[in-house]
Amino acid sequence: MKVNKIKLAVAGAVLASASVANAGIIIPAGDWTVDISGNVNSFATWSKQEVRNTVAGGLTGIANTNPTGTASNITTGLLPNFLSIGATTRQNDLDVAFLISIQPGSSETGALSSGTQNNRQAYLTFGDKSWGSIKIGKDLGIFASDAILNDMTLLGVGSAAGGLAGNTTTLGRIGTGFVYADWKSQIAYTTPNFNGFQATVGLTQNWGASRAGTGTKTAASTSYATVTISATGSIFAVNATTTAATYYSAASANRSASTAYEGKASYSFAANDVTGKVWVSGIANKVSDLGAGVTVEDQVAYAGDIGANLNIAGFGLTGYYYGGKGIGTTGQMWDGYATNGNARDSDGGYVQATYALPTKTKIGASWGISKLDLASGETNANLVKENEMWTVGLYHPLTKHLNLVGEYSYLTSQAQGGAENKNNTGSLGAILFF
Repeated sequence: MKVNKIKLAVAGAVLASASVANAGIIIPAGDWTVDISGNVNSFATWSKQEVRNTVAGGLTGIANTNPTGTASNITTGLLPNFLSIGATTRQNDLDVAFLISIQPGSSETGALSSGTQNNRQAYLTFGDKSWGSIKIGKDLGIFASDAILNDMTLLGVGSAAGGLAGNTTTLGRIGTGFVYADWKSQIAYTTPNFNGFQATVGLTQNWGASRAGTGTKTAASTSYATVTISATGSIFAVNATTTAATYYSAASANRSASTAYEGKASYSFAANDVTGKVWVSGIANKVSDLGAGVTVEDQVAYAGDIGANLNIAGFGLTGYYYGGKGIGTTGQMWDGYATNGNARDSDGGYVQATYALPTKTKIGASWGISKLDLASGETNANLVKENEMWTVGLYHPLTKHLNLVGEYSYLTSQAQGGAENKNNTGSLGAILFF
């Protein structure tokens, strides 16, 4: 059994021409085989914000760090730095493995700051090729996982280079074509591989729904710097003529009577120079309440998706679509419910085309959109209606493990009331796998 490493999915599904090793640093250690692996990346980015973000849930400006004009940063891309330590062994007719990883940031938020760090993976697996495997612990979520692993911006930057600089990652195409799979505590079962067909079902940590709230400003101003809030991970809409501000807080763990349920199935095929994969996945997440005495009318948030990837003679094509109710947009359960307790519908997807030149440089272009509808009985002109992004990129394998990356992205966020914000982002950098 191979320990599930994010770099393997990247190598297999995103940039086959950008050579990435299938194993890291292998060390025999008694009954165990230890694998130390990961990646390091950094990018110079230039992001132009045409107007301040006025769309609640819009991605052209994140939280209160979205001034107009051009922002230049040196920051980590969508894929954070990974340092993973895993090991495998065969005991009592079982393949047993574990993996623990950390994601140290390579960018700074200010003088003497230490950046940020995530802890995204800590899990064990056991099983046998005859009946499958069981995973227990924290890893990439099941629903929408193939959407992000097939996204070419996984090796680059995508959106939010200006607003999220100094944090662990940018957003890539998250929120402009798919909902983030996230990193979840889970108990999951994966079937054996039946001639290309494989399925996974699991119980995952239940997320609570986000809800709208209010903040205050010290003065009537468009300045986000004057906003005082009590929620984290928030996106704002500011009224220039009053001291009011609105925030939409991110989802958090929910004390529900039920776990969330996720599953996916895929079929991979290969014939001569043609390879490909087709997949579907889904999620159901029960919502107990929104707090503040608000009764939830639609108590189960759910979503499903379908996608396909085809590679032939240097060409790669990917298509993806998702739809759901209450699942929200950008992050799971973000803005999925209105303040009246009713769920909002959402859908979106992306298309992507790549071509590997004789020099092994891969060129790519992609377009994606994520849409959010108003709930029944809701009026909210500032709420995001859609986030849409075009991206073109160049990905060149300088060595077996080192890839140079250049990208340009154009992002538009539109509110239910018609307001529209725009952002341009260019980036140059490198990503090293080991």
